[in-house]
Amino acid sequence: MNEGKLLNRANAKLIPSVFTLANLLFGLMSLVFTMDGKYHFSAYTILLSVVLDGMDGKVARRLDASSSFGKELDSLADLVSFGVAPAILVYAQFLHAAFGNFGLATAIIFTLCGAVRLARFNVMNISTHFIGVPITVAGGLLGLFVLMGHFLPPLFYMVVMLILAILMVSRITVPKY
Repeated sequence: MNEGKLLNRANAKLIPSVFTLANLLFGLMSLVFTMDGKYHFSAYTILLSVVLDGMDGKVARRLDASSSFGKELDSLADLVSFGVAPAILVYAQFLHAAFGNFGLATAIIFTLCGAVRLARFNVMNISTHFIGVPITVAGGLLGLFVLMGHFLPPLFYMVVMLILAILMVSRITVPKY
């Protein structure tokens, strides 16, 4: 009987990681869709990653299955889904043709600031608020803006990416929802 409870407890600890890996899967699918020129599909997969990222933490808390492993895995998934994937998507669809290497530099800056934001979050252990805009918000906004791409000029994307990059590494406090 005790062995069954232990096995169920171990299985419960895996469930949040399944959500996190699904987040990562959709981030990778976003990159594949971008390479195939399917930009709207790419944006939709980023938005699906946002949903999954919100769920993994809630599931972990609900099952009392939070762990250091889960926190690190979540950050790695977030870097792909909300740092690399949106940056490559916006670069490929809008910045490459309009700005060339300056567009590439913008995408790189966005991704690097996202990585710094995630690393800082992992070492600070603040539970009441965020310091800097979360990468999930920044990447999710870029995904939403891509879906409105035919209304927005390429310069909009360059400026927004740079503003979001600065906000991610800023010291502003953002309440946790």
